[in-house]
Amino acid sequence: MIDFRSDTVTRPTKEMREAMANAIVGDDVYQDDPTIKKLEALAAKMTGKEASLFVTSGTMGNQLSIYTQTNRGDEIIVGASAHIKNYEVGASAVISGVSYHLIQEINGMMPLKKIEKGIRGTDVHFPDTSLICLENAHGSGKVLPLEYMESVYNLAQENNLLVHLDGARLFNAATALNVEAKEITKYVDSVTFCLSKGLASPIGSMLCGTKEFIEKARRGRKLLGGGMRQVGILGAAGLVSLLEMTKRLHIDHENARYLADELSKIPEIEVDFNRADINMVFIKTNIDYPDLVDYFNDKGILIGGYKGQFLRIAVHNDVSKGDIDTLVITFKEYLKKEM
Repeated sequence: MIDFRSDTVTRPTKEMREAMANAIVGDDVYQDDPTIKKLEALAAKMTGKEASLFVTSGTMGNQLSIYTQTNRGDEIIVGASAHIKNYEVGASAVISGVSYHLIQEINGMMPLKKIEKGIRGTDVHFPDTSLICLENAHGSGKVLPLEYMESVYNLAQENNLLVHLDGARLFNAATALNVEAKEITKYVDSVTFCLSKGLASPIGSMLCGTKEFIEKARRGRKLLGGGMRQVGILGAAGLVSLLEMTKRLHIDHENARYLADELSKIPEIEVDFNRADINMVFIKTNIDYPDLVDYFNDKGILIGGYKGQFLRIAVHNDVSKGDIDTLVITFKEYLKKEM
């Protein structure tokens, strides 16, 4: 099956599997796993932070950041379309006891004036604002400019707030901006990024920040049941992700652009080129998507991620240019069948 549903479906590479088989391991709860320690040092270096922590998922990383940097009853500023708000099971309320001040994003960005207006004062009726959460690359397919990141960070510092970045696709954003990841993360206090999306590791994300922050987050990880033992087997894959897979993300971006161009030639399909910054293509049609999904499945192609008239198609390490041609041909065959 050719799988275009998400870049979370990537399979570990041969090099990763060999590294996992040969990994030197120890008990990570005791901080005795040398492979994990090496991975955490590398992640901290690549994000320009003092320390990092291996966690099971991006959701755990985001929630640990909120848990560690807020107090119960606080309010945090989050985009209305953010992953933290929409796709993490309401965990911020359950785990940290915080509420959201939601701001609708424009091109993935919360307007600065609305962020400033959303910062609570000292009125006895108000909760305390403690954290601003950004997402880069944004789930909409947009990449936030460095100038915007800097402006939000400066606003946060002026108001004694912290900034957390959901950087699930941080290295896609860095690739799109043609900068190192640390040029993005220097404008945040903490950052989570996924190893298991476009970087092809089977499991895991990294949480990065100050040493003090990571010490507290490590305790929180244990509280959530995320303390792992001989996890260097997974850390070995993560090292390959950071050392090798980050260098090839431009191929996914180029393939996504090729896919967008080819689909745009089909009259029944409208491609949203405004959301084509990374490895995802968003299209708009009047197609009955459940029927389309079934048709593609019968042809050996997996698609998904549709809302209303919009369908997201993700390109990743396991999708070749030839696979994209197959997808486009199948689209044409489906539309011809429906006419």
